[in-house]
Formats: sequence, C-alpha cells, structure tokens
Amino acid sequence: MTDDVATRPETGNAETSTPLKRAITGRLLFLFILGDVLGAGIYALVGEMAGKVGGAIWVPLLAALVMALLTAGSYSELVTKYPQAGGAAVFAARAYRSSPVSFLVGFCMLAAGVTSAAGLSLAFAGDYLKAFWDVPTTPAALVFLVAVALLNARGIRESLGANVVMTVIEVSGLVLVVVLAGLVLGRGDGEPHRVVEFDESATPAFAVLAAAVLAYYSFMGFETSANMAEEMRDARRVYPKALFGALLTAGVVYMLVGLGVSIVAPPEQLASSSGPLLEVVSIADVGVPERLFSLIALIAVANGALLTMIMASRLTFGMARDGLLPSMLARVLPGRRTPWAAIVATTAIAMILAATGSVAELAETVVLLLLFVFLSTNVAVLVLRRDVVDADHFRVWTIVPVLAVGTCILLMTQQSAATWLRAGVLIAVGLVLFVLARVTGSGGRGRAPGSGGTDADGTSDSGSATASQPTQDR
Repeated sequence: MTDDVATRPETGNAETSTPLKRAITGRLLFLFILGDVLGAGIYALVGEMAGKVGGAIWVPLLAALVMALLTAGSYSELVTKYPQAGGAAVFAARAYRSSPVSFLVGFCMLAAGVTSAAGLSLAFAGDYLKAFWDVPTTPAALVFLVAVALLNARGIRESLGANVVMTVIEVSGLVLVVVLAGLVLGRGDGEPHRVVEFDESATPAFAVLAAAVLAYYSFMGFETSANMAEEMRDARRVYPKALFGALLTAGVVYMLVGLGVSIVAPPEQLASSSGPLLEVVSIADVGVPERLFSLIALIAVANGALLTMIMASRLTFGMARDGLLPSMLARVLPGRRTPWAAIVATTAIAMILAATGSVAELAETVVLLLLFVFLSTNVAVLVLRRDVVDADHFRVWTIVPVLAVGTCILLMTQQSAATWLRAGVLIAVGLVLFVLARVTGSGGRGRAPGSGGTDADGTSDSGSATASQPTQDR
C-alpha cells in the first residue's frame, strides 16, 4: 500500500524527543489496537445490522473493513511522519493552520467518545444485564455511567498487560460464538442459505450501505492509537504493521461472527434482541451458561465505555488547559489528581444522550462525528505531502486517501436527519464553549498544538485537543 516506504534518507533521530516512556512494542501495540477495535460494537450491534441488511451480515462488515483500511492508510503515513502524541487534531493543525478547525477536529473526537459511552451504557443495561437482573434499561444505563464516572475520578490506571487480558476475554466470547455456530451447523440445525439473503424490503446496495454505517462503528477505536505515538518504540517501523494487522484480524473475526449468527438465528430474531450474540448461545443449547456469556459481553461493553470516558475526560481537560474550552473544565481533584470537572461534564452529557437515544442511533452519531475527523485526516495527508521530513516514513498510495475521502462522504449521505441534528447540537455546544473560552480569556495558557512540554501532573502537552493520552490515565 505504499508508493515508497522511505521517502528520504534519515538524517537525524527518527523519534521525536518526549517526556513519555517508550514502552510500547509492536506486539503490545497490535494487541492494544485489536482490543480497542474488537468487542463492544459487535456485541451490541450485530442485531441492528441484521435488521437493516437481512442474513448477509458479513457483507456490510466487509465493506466497513475496506473503508476503515483506507483511512488507516492515512493515519499510518501521518503518524510515522509526525510520531508525536495528538493524532487527528495535530494533523489538522499542521495542515490547515487554523485553531477553529483544529478545535473542531478535536471536539468531534471528544463528542464521539461521550456519545459512544452513552450508547454502550444502553447496551450494557440491555439483555446482557437482564440475564442477571431484570431492571429498566434507561435507569440502569444512567447508574452505570455514574459508576464509570466514580471509577474514572478515583484514578483508574490500566496497564497494557490488563488490556491484553481484556482483549483475550473479548475475543474468547466472539470465538465461542463462531464455535457454537459451527456445532449448530454440524448437527444440521443451521440455515447456511441465510448468509446470502438480503432484506426483501430494501434494495441490497442501499441495505448494505445502511448496515455499513453501523458496521463501521464496530471498527472504530483504531484512530486512538495515534495518541500513543510518543510511547511507541520505533513508531515509524511498527505502527503500520500493528494497525493494518489489528484491523485485518478484527475484520476476519467479525465476518466469521456475522456468518455464524446468520446461520444460527433468523435476522428478525437477532434484530429484536439487545443482546444478539446471546441468541446464538441459547439456540446452540450445548451447556454453555447464558450467564457466563452475558458476563463476557458485559466485560467487553463495560471496558469499552470506561476507556472512552477516560479518553473523553482527559481530552476535555487538555483542551481546557490549552485555551480551547473554559478553564473550569481543567480543575483536578487535589488528592487523586484526576480531572473531576471534565469527568462531571462529560458524564452529564453522556447521561442526557443515553436518556434520549437508542444504541443504534447513538452509534450512527458516533460514526458521523468520526467521519468529520477522518475526512480531515484524509485531506491532511494530501496537503502535508508538501512538508518533507528528514526521516524515513510510511507513504500510502495517493489514491488511498482520495478513495477514503469518497467513502467518508458516502457514509455521511447515509445518515438520517435525526443523526445530523444530534451531531450538530453537540458541535454547536462545542463552538459555544470555544467562543466563550476565547472571549473571556478563561482558557488557560493557550498553547498551540504540538508545542510540547509536560505539566506537573505528568500529562503531555502534545497539542490542544491532543492532551488526551488514553493509556496514561487509565
């Protein structure tokens, strides 16, 4: 996927100087990205996909994988070209030289994280939780978000080793679904013809596109790995391999799951369940306790919600500290040194979203918000081709970001008016806060993206919207 891997001979240190410890190897990075991508989305949304496309669930998953790989090409070039923390907001700042644009990119990532956590809270409180306690979904989701906030405020520090454990648990649940589907098929109870059947009420192409929006959500998470560039060992060499390897691995697992659930259960049964993979366990009836699988699913969904809220609160804190949001959002607990104001604000917004939307609606909103981020990144990689660096780096074929821009626009056209309205309200709130911070001069020190430095609390000043270091504060 490269025009030339080495654009210029390396004339200096291939890695930027950083106060962060370079502890992430290529293998750990692969597992981190895989753990970020796998899990919550597929556990919650495979039923919604079935409701849109019918039995051919694997088709939108394959389409979403290809789209994700295109944008991953742009991330690979920019991360290896500028191996510093910050990701999309730093790329936007370099390419467009505009604080408002950089802010919008960073805020869209922030809003996507909060919205994603809201949707995952509803998935947590659905059929998987009801295997243990039959409680109303929305109140349980709100209680779950409060619990996540309390854990966040206490100062959660998840090591990469813990992330590996969580990844193993998430993957084990998905592998179990594939194995159970194989057992059902082997005893002659499955319906393999369903894997090529589309919903008769819609044109197949449009049904695939509609389901691909949700499938795309299942691949989200890879973009957060760009925030870890300063903690990688030899980022320019290991990042592309880890990123593409993790996405391809997740894609294979997802398509096997899509084929398996379609063989075992009819689309209408999957679509009516908020715990669709649990239907496979129930139909297989081979002695696997439903509560055990529900527990695996709850761990996957809860872990995803916790990590996204940690990311969102740290991103809010960093943007407030750097002058892009009101400074009150940068307040921290004296003892715990956690950003309590940012945690309260992001949790409150997540609770409002959880109370007013469904899992599918919120997932579509996340995709729309991240499409703005991906659109910016895919254009930035072309704009920044004029910026030549004195180091080897990955270079993607020019056609790849061009095609990626096209896929972003295509997926945007599939979003409903309600989704655009929800995303628009969130962005409008961000713009109001941005203007308020600028007018009142309350936004802290106002460093420019990529200015570098480290605060007393140990977080990196790698950029305005870029202070988010998800693995630093877990």
